[in-house]
Amino acid sequence: MGGGNAPRRLSGMQKQVLALYRGFLRAARSKSPDDRRRIDSVVSSEFRRNAHQVDRKNFLYIEYLLRRGKKQLDQLKSPDTTGLSSLSFAPPSQSVGSHK
Repeated sequence: MGGGNAPRRLSGMQKQVLALYRGFLRAARSKSPDDRRRIDSVVSSEFRRNAHQVDRKNFLYIEYLLRRGKKQLDQLKSPDTTGLSSLSFAPPSQSVGSHK
């Protein structure tokens, strides 16, 4: 009854973020159970934090986070890597993305 049930189409950037998130979870599966739990916890909390704190229109910063995340995912995929120390990123100064 009523509209609003139609699925929302994701933007290209949203698809990239979801693909990166899934990539981390997939990579974590290749680690020990303890490492996997730690990685899953860090990844989910970091993605959740950024979802709430990062302005959806700040495309430059989101692209930066995607690049950083992809580099960290590549490191995590290495058999020598057992976990992530942290995925936290310092927010850029307010001038990022604005042209003066």
